[in-house]
Amino acid sequence: MAIQKTPYYVSVSHRLIQEVPNDSTEFEVLLDDEDLALLQDKIAGLSKEDEYTFKRAPVPYKSTDHDEATEHFNRQLTELYVLLYRTGSERTRRSIIEMGVLSSLSNTDYNHPGYGGGTPLNK
Repeated sequence: MAIQKTPYYVSVSHRLIQEVPNDSTEFEVLLDDEDLALLQDKIAGLSKEDEYTFKRAPVPYKSTDHDEATEHFNRQLTELYVLLYRTGSERTRRSIIEMGVLSSLSNTDYNHPGYGGGTPLNK
């Protein structure tokens, strides 16, 4: 017996999962109950990391380009896009590939000479 999958429409920027598309919908996915729960958890986790990153941002004399808050947020965002890609329609997968978001989030470019040996000096 095949597992029933339902189409959902997701807006990462608005942190929304809806059963009908609208203007803010960025991605279409097909989810069973388990994947829906996982997606809801990923979006909730991303919102928490976003709050943490926002609170951390105004700390003076510390670059936010490679600190714990940013790393956690990027990891959550990458996991969310991997899930969207895995469960997404062809159009969703194409959009994620065109965005380059998976490769850009996993490539921090810390091999740049300014980081001296690949490690940020502010950590």
